[in-house]
Amino acid sequence: MTVLEKEMILPNGSILKNRIAKSAMSENLSNKNNEPTATLIELYKKWAQSGAGLLITGNIMIDSKAIGEPRNVVVENRKNFGMLKEWAESVKGTNTQLWAQINHPGRQAMEPINKDLKAPSAVPLKSGGRKNATKKIPIALSESQILAIIESFGNTAIILKDAGFTGVQIHGAHGYLVSQFLSPYTNIRSDKWGGSLENRARFVIEVYRKIRSKVGRSFPIGIKLNSADFQKGGFSEEESIEVVKILSKEGIDLIEISGGTYEAPAMMGKRKKSTIIREVYFMDYIEKARKITTTPLMLTGGFRTASVMKDNVASNQVDIIGIARPFALYPNIGNEIFNKSQTNFNTKIKKTGVKGIDGAMNIIWYEAQIKRLGKGKAPKPDLNPWLVFIKYSWLILETKLIRNKKTSFNKL
Repeated sequence: MTVLEKEMILPNGSILKNRIAKSAMSENLSNKNNEPTATLIELYKKWAQSGAGLLITGNIMIDSKAIGEPRNVVVENRKNFGMLKEWAESVKGTNTQLWAQINHPGRQAMEPINKDLKAPSAVPLKSGGRKNATKKIPIALSESQILAIIESFGNTAIILKDAGFTGVQIHGAHGYLVSQFLSPYTNIRSDKWGGSLENRARFVIEVYRKIRSKVGRSFPIGIKLNSADFQKGGFSEEESIEVVKILSKEGIDLIEISGGTYEAPAMMGKRKKSTIIREVYFMDYIEKARKITTTPLMLTGGFRTASVMKDNVASNQVDIIGIARPFALYPNIGNEIFNKSQTNFNTKIKKTGVKGIDGAMNIIWYEAQIKRLGKGKAPKPDLNPWLVFIKYSWLILETKLIRNKKTSFNKL
């Protein structure tokens, strides 16, 4: 048995059967009403057979009025409880855990599909990239709205637990709402929710506590956290380490490390020389975090070869190997790692050659591959990027038309 095949016992006693996890990726596979679909469920049945010990879903939004992408699943009530149960049962018989990643986009949402953008402060995006390059100024949240969002995180978590998901992950990275509260660049409030790191971290702490109060101690709660924002005046590495200390003391079960925002996408950008040598992003940070916490650490970003994965777990710096894009192209990746039938998982993709479009291709090309898996098709490494872009552009337009129609109807 290799180090990657050893089980991992989380602080609350839950057991992951091995050290391979599918990190969250954008699936964009809800229906027009942001409900789970048969395609999404079939996708997870496929990944449940991958050999991974943990599957973390893509963004599940807690509020239908705040959606990051056109076809995000929204869970704000029990209306689709039956489909949620089917989704949770997709891993039945595999001993693989299925955690739901829950999120609020804050200002980092697509303007065409959101009437209003809400954020800790009225700070617009510099550039949107995938987020439709909107410079619309978001509305600063009132305290009552902040408390309502915290309640919504807890509400969504208990619904998902009752449906059969075996854990939840708070999305606290990549520039979404939790990340926005943590960053002094996006949080310029002067009340108890802004200013010092203690105040800026209050939101994520209260979100965690609310979820814990709803789901109990035996249900795993994790977080995806930025190592840093990688932008001037943003959330720093030193501040991130302090948040790791705070959350560890609170009793969180798993901390996944990533980094960047859609303004400064370190999770998708060019790699430093040191990163190329080591293969993995954010390794310098993990070494520092390991010294100050015994909470299990999951590292996502750059893992492509089985030997590097093994070395990182063997070093005791990393507890769980987070893998994202390779799961879209190698859906049997866990088994292939364990039986040594494949050792390198390359994810080079075709691009259009148009810079503005190819920035989005880092996400939507993989979404297209994920959709193929959900429809029972094999991945297609030579998938035409222009076709992907055209289909995605139509999806945004279609979603905007649907939302405008609903808004007009509600005014009648």
